[in-house]
Amino acid sequence: QVQLVESGGGLAQPGGSLRLSCAASGSIGNIYNARWYRQTPGKQRELVAGVLTTGSTTYAASVKGRFTISRDAPRNTVYLQMNSLKPEDTAVYYCNVFSYNNNQNYWGQGTQVTVSS
Repeated sequence: QVQLVESGGGLAQPGGSLRLSCAASGSIGNIYNARWYRQTPGKQRELVAGVLTTGSTTYAASVKGRFTISRDAPRNTVYLQMNSLKPEDTAVYYCNVFSYNNNQNYWGQGTQVTVSS
């Protein structure tokens, strides 16, 4: 059974950087879309960034130019590099993968990111 394990969250100062990782414990195949979402209390989960199996990427307007999504296929790992962090980036970040090989949608458990001085 595939599980997504996120890491890299924590406390950062405004203007700082963090890199989130999302590692799949099992095989998700080589044809999948991966996305990072975030959620704050009382708000709906929002899409932050996504990478398609083609390699095409998409970003929320609020993070474009500051965040970069990437993946390491041999390691079954997806990353979110977050630079120039702002207090409004504070949220629980979730990794999501849809595997076309497995025809399954997977979610990570979430990792807290707090941006504060």
